[in-house]
Amino acid sequence: MNRPDNVIVLLLDSLNRHMLGAYGGTEFATPNIDRLAARSLRFTKHYVGSLPCMPARHDILCGAWDFLWRPWGSVEIWEDAITYPLRRAGIATQLISDHPHLFETGGENYHVDFKAWDYQRGHEGDPWKTRPDPSWTGAPTFGRNHIPYDDSRGWFRGEEDFPGPRTMAATTRWIDENAGHHKRFMLFVDEFDPHEPFDTPAPYAKMYDAEWEGPHLIWPPYMSGAVEKGILTNRQAHQIRAQYGAKLTMIDAWLGRVLDAIERNNLWANTAVILCTDHGHYLGEKDIWGKPGVPIYDTLGRIPLLIAWPGQQQRGIDALTTSVDLHATLADVFGVTMRQRTHGRSLLPLIDGTAASVRDYTLMGVWGRQVHITDGRWKYVRAPASKNEPLAMYSNRWSTMPTHVLPREQELPLPDDRATLARMPGSKVPVIKQVWTAADALPFWAWARAEDNVNRLFDTGNDPSETEEHQGTAHEKRMTEMLHAALREVDAPPEQFARLGLQ
Repeated sequence: MNRPDNVIVLLLDSLNRHMLGAYGGTEFATPNIDRLAARSLRFTKHYVGSLPCMPARHDILCGAWDFLWRPWGSVEIWEDAITYPLRRAGIATQLISDHPHLFETGGENYHVDFKAWDYQRGHEGDPWKTRPDPSWTGAPTFGRNHIPYDDSRGWFRGEEDFPGPRTMAATTRWIDENAGHHKRFMLFVDEFDPHEPFDTPAPYAKMYDAEWEGPHLIWPPYMSGAVEKGILTNRQAHQIRAQYGAKLTMIDAWLGRVLDAIERNNLWANTAVILCTDHGHYLGEKDIWGKPGVPIYDTLGRIPLLIAWPGQQQRGIDALTTSVDLHATLADVFGVTMRQRTHGRSLLPLIDGTAASVRDYTLMGVWGRQVHITDGRWKYVRAPASKNEPLAMYSNRWSTMPTHVLPREQELPLPDDRATLARMPGSKVPVIKQVWTAADALPFWAWARAEDNVNRLFDTGNDPSETEEHQGTAHEKRMTEMLHAALREVDAPPEQFARLGLQ
């Protein structure tokens, strides 16, 4: 199989697989994603790895499941993003993004090895403006503190001023102005939509809830049981879901302009186009909202992957895949190798039909919460054995999620007298290892603790709603053994085995 000259990666944040027409969704209109799917390989068992936003991008750009040893952070000194060997190989690389976490504490160094990068300002937590435009009256935030978006929003005068449309417009311009001038290139579009705020102008805002009066509900709560607990009424729940749909349809429309640019520049013949996401988003399924500390059900964890590949006809691929496999595929396409330990499997054997599968399992999780493993049918959720300890962080860049709404001392505990030098899993590089107990103040994303210390097992093949549990069966014994072997294979820290009771 001839490898394509170029790759365009289109990452749409919080993209729900089950809401796309290409995957059978009928609730919201996604004509341009469906248009891409009509010429793409459609992966049906593609799963998240590390969660949430920046850990997921670490999977794709660095190729390792780092949720096993840190919560959220930058590219470390012992590793490279895929862009570094691409740059050394003479491949032109361009990042176009409105994703604020790439340019905040905890997102350092992901963009620096791109040949060029373009940041479109003003989305969600991006501190773009020091004062709000008075034309923006705000929206209910369900307990959030002041958000920088409240200062930015009033400065968007029309649809074309919103960060998502600006990002897609910049992508279209780059393709028209640059694609024909590079021998080989990788264009990486990290688009924050349809992530909240689910804020859109007319006609989108009322497209799926025309009767709503008052400020639209653009900020979903992050919790389980929001309706049951009275935080949301059924009417408000419908409005939030409708606003997600509005944002999805708006960004789909602007994606259409990117596809038009690919078409008029004759790129389908020599360019692979990958549409992917970091994770889904709970919008009331099981009365779960956002990304709280619950198991990673398929709503969040089974994600879309479409790959338009030169010379390959549209078809479905049912093999098990995950986000780190995108990293391995990029390295394979461009013929580069990585200096750090990676966990991905190239998808090229699936694409050219020489293999029916490339992996037997995939891991997924959020640092400090449950660890999940699936074989494509059975999903095992392993909780801490008792207390959520020991929790170890391995890092030489002591930074984590940007939490500008918190005092500095609450963002991340500093190393203390328990810290030691250890070896990064899969590396000989010495790093700081800090071990915490359940009594310690923990990094931001570990605040949302697991609901309980109960392990769960779902037969997702026969029970896609994941309502029936199968603990205590021979299947749990098999999946426990698979998890133990998988953690050993990826050199998971010994603290993970201890906290999960797998020693």
